[in-house]
Amino acid sequence: EVQLMEFGGGLVQAGGSLRLSCVFSGLSLEEYAIGWFRQAPGKEREGVSCISSGDRRIYYADSVKGRFTISSDNANTVYLQMSSLKPEDTAVYYCAAIDYLVFRPRGEWFQGGYRGQGTQVTVSS
Repeated sequence: EVQLMEFGGGLVQAGGSLRLSCVFSGLSLEEYAIGWFRQAPGKEREGVSCISSGDRRIYYADSVKGRFTISSDNANTVYLQMSSLKPEDTAVYYCAAIDYLVFRPRGEWFQGGYRGQGTQVTVSS
C-alpha cells in the first residue's frame, strides 16, 4: 500500500522560511517522481516541484524558482525547503508521486498519481 504523509506546514510571516517533509512508503525514489503541488482557495492546483531520482530530473514552477528547493534523503523522505515566502504561497501543500516513466516536468505533473492528505501553509503579510 502506498502512503504519503506531509509534515511541516504552519503559519509564517512574509519573508520567512518553512521546510515541508513528505514521508512515504510502498514506493521507491528510483521508480517514482515525488514532489509537491498546492491548492489555494478558489484557485487551480499548481505543481510546485518534483524530483525524479531515477533519471535525475527536477521540476520547479516559475512562481517558486530561486525560492524553493526540493531534496531527498535517498530513502523515504522528500523535502521542500521554502524561503522568501510570500502571501501568495498560502495554500494546502500536497505530497504526490507518479511513475517516473510517465513524469513530465510541467505544472500538471502530479495528475494521475498518488497523493497525501495535505498540510496547510499560511504566509501572513
